[in-house]
Amino acid sequence: MWRAYSDMREANYKGADKYFHARGNYDAAQRGPGGAWAAKVISNARENAQRVTDLFKFGDSGHGEADSRADQAANEWGRSGKDPNHF
Repeated sequence: MWRAYSDMREANYKGADKYFHARGNYDAAQRGPGGAWAAKVISNARENAQRVTDLFKFGDSGHGEADSRADQAANEWGRSGKDPNHF
């Protein structure tokens, strides 16, 4: 998951967020049931932390409820073993 995050930061490509969510979860899930479990825990914690952070921001934070749901869908897509290139 860290590699996908690092690659996302390096790519700095707008609109590629969902791909990197799916790829990080896919890579973790390929390490077995423990990897899939860890990916789910980390993904849920990250999305929950983002929601809390958004509560304290004023104006448009760029990460609303719909975006969070889409991130989680990409996370689940990757964890299920589906191709991250879908995104």
